[in-house]
Amino acid sequence: MRTIVFLCLTGFFTCANLRVNLQADEGPPVTPAQSLIVVVGASGNPQFEILFYQWSERWEAAAKQARIPVTVIGRHRGEGPIEVTDYQRLRDAIQQHEGESRSDLWIVLIGHGTFDQRVAKFNLRGPDISANELVEWLKPVHQPTAIINCASASGPFIPLLSGPNRVVITATKSGTEINFARFGNHLSEAINDPSADLDKDHQTSLWEAFLMASRRTAEYYDTDARLATEHALLDDNGDGRGVRADQFRGLEAIVKPTDGIPLDGRKAHQWHLVPHESNTRISPEMRARRNEIELAIEALRDRKEALARDKYLAELERLLVELAEMNEQIER
Repeated sequence: MRTIVFLCLTGFFTCANLRVNLQADEGPPVTPAQSLIVVVGASGNPQFEILFYQWSERWEAAAKQARIPVTVIGRHRGEGPIEVTDYQRLRDAIQQHEGESRSDLWIVLIGHGTFDQRVAKFNLRGPDISANELVEWLKPVHQPTAIINCASASGPFIPLLSGPNRVVITATKSGTEINFARFGNHLSEAINDPSADLDKDHQTSLWEAFLMASRRTAEYYDTDARLATEHALLDDNGDGRGVRADQFRGLEAIVKPTDGIPLDGRKAHQWHLVPHESNTRISPEMRARRNEIELAIEALRDRKEALARDKYLAELERLLVELAEMNEQIER
């Protein structure tokens, strides 16, 4: 154990590297405790309809590869009774998760959005869904939830939906960025792209996909010196403000946190739509505890300068030993 602690303290290993890559063993694998809802909004014209269908198909393909339940709303004409709107279908899909607390829920909104200086909405076929209504629908849902709004004018969704056990992503930083948003295209490509795996743990996290998609979006505008009309944000620390990809170099922040609140990204880095095979064999309880330990280690490092050296090293050793013992238990 001392060797593990020494290596971590000297920087040869990160918390991500402590995760054990397991070989297949006897017995059935633990099913990933996740589910995905993909919503394709009103396209407005055939060109956007084709694009939105393509983006949604990438999300669905990733979910099927990970063998997790996926619900797609709004992609097929004539799906279900005519009198049932996509607004109702989305509400019903979310209600199915009421009372659930262990599994992770992903909600991806693909399409256009609007903002009238008061209320931000995502445009559906039929009645639109507002950020305020989505807040109410999600109140009975206690499971960790990622809300990913790839639409224009989506920025106001962050302060309203931000909270504990939430990851909120928007394609724009405000409701005034009203032009067609390309971020959703790049995010649908990055969510299962090995080249987006910055920490090389053989899986692409939601945080890594966000960084990759944001940078590819910026490259689109930079190519011909276009004025960028979208700036994606991610919030996972509950402060309702979010961060941009250009505040990071790789996975490392180039800005300092304010108000003593860690920068966003750490929790989103623990979300994997298509996890490495080793993670599919871990129970939800063990996965949650491992995530807690990793976040505790990061929080401890944030407080390093304010702690006595002996106290800091003792607490760090305790957490690293617990993490190592958990990985040994998983391997067995």
